Amino acid sequence: VQLQASGGGLVQAGGSLRLSCAASGRTYSSYSTGWFRQAPGKEREFVAGVSWSGRATYYVDSVKGRFTISRDKDKNMAYLQMNGLKLEDTAVYYCAATYSGNYYRGYEYDYWGQGTLVTVSS
Repeated sequence: VQLQASGGGLVQAGGSLRLSCAASGRTYSSYSTGWFRQAPGKEREFVAGVSWSGRATYYVDSVKGRFTISRDKDKNMAYLQMNGLKLEDTAVYYCAATYSGNYYRGYEYDYWGQGTLVTVSS
């Protein structure tokens, strides 16, 4: 499985962005997908996860109600819709794929895409 994240950019606080994660590989549909982020000087943190079926989603508390994760199995795509962006959302965002049921820990993920930078300005 190969993953490629895109959609980052510069946005004003309160604005929106949609990140995309394009996956290749026939087995991707069996994997759950997660989005992580890493801000300068901080550790990587889990942001959101979606099950392989797309029916279950998980979020870190700081983004609940603002971010929505989804996936399109037919297109081998996953998305992270980010609304109401805040300065503290500035980070490099990564998508990743896991076969395990534990979404929150980065070491549970088998494949990672390159990051896409999201910068939120005041």
